[in-house]
Amino acid sequence: MGPEITLYTDGSARGNPGPGGYGVILISGKHRKELSQGFELTTNNRMELLAVITGLEALKIENCKVTVYSDSAYVVDAVEKGWLFEWEEKQFRKKKNQDLWTRFLRIYRKHNVRFVWVKSHADNLLNERCDLLAVEASKGRNLQKDLGYQKQLNFS
Repeated sequence: MGPEITLYTDGSARGNPGPGGYGVILISGKHRKELSQGFELTTNNRMELLAVITGLEALKIENCKVTVYSDSAYVVDAVEKGWLFEWEEKQFRKKKNQDLWTRFLRIYRKHNVRFVWVKSHADNLLNERCDLLAVEASKGRNLQKDLGYQKQLNFS
């Protein structure tokens, strides 16, 4: 088993859809790393999920024991209640964000991941920091295109 990792994540979209971003804090022992990125047009759910994906993809060693703290019921419940695996069996028929869920499953299966839902804006300092990172990223100058979201719009 690889090292134990604590991962805090948050996503944001101003307008939903609108400009969005994610914020991530990775903690391993005394090491801490922050990640964030903004997007021109996206949704809150996509940014919540992309935050978790980005955090897991940043791990350099497989088989880590990862505890993900997220205020996203969308992400936490999909995994912890098993809905995601039912969606996968049905090839994500009529489900949004298939591109991100597929990407999530690839990296999720390389680690031992458990989720902890945290209430947003409830004075959890690391969750608040991720929120700030996400919002600031959504206001940044180097906003990327969320190609997966744009593709979803074209198929709607």
